[in-house]
Amino acid sequence: QVQLLESGGGLVQAGGSLRLSCAASGSIFSIKTMGWYHQAPGKQRELVATITTGGRANYDDSVKGRFTISRDSAKNTLYLQMNSLKPEDTAVYYCVARNRDYGSYNYWGQGTQVTVSS
Repeated sequence: QVQLLESGGGLVQAGGSLRLSCAASGSIFSIKTMGWYHQAPGKQRELVATITTGGRANYDDSVKGRFTISRDSAKNTLYLQMNSLKPEDTAVYYCVARNRDYGSYNYWGQGTQVTVSS
C-alpha cells in the first residue's frame, strides 16, 4: 500500500503562485507514474499533470506554461508549482500514483483546496 498526503493549498489572488506538495509513504518502491488531478465544484475530476519515474512530464493544455510538476525521489515527494493562477484553477487538487505502467491511478491522497480570487 501507498499513502499520499498533500499540503500547500490555500487562498491566493489571480496571478499569484502556490506550490503543492505530496509526501508518499508505504510501498513507495512500487510507484511508477505520479500526478495531480483537480476537481472544481460541480465538475468531474480532471487530470492536470503527470510525471514518470524517468521524469517525463505531461500537462493538460489548460495549465501548460503555468504549472510545473516535479518529483524528489530522495524525499519521496511530488510537487506542483502553480504560477499565473486563474480563478478557473479553483478546485480540490488530488495527488495520485500508480504501481503499473498504464491504466488508472490506484492511490489517491485526500485532496487539498486551492482557491483563486479574482
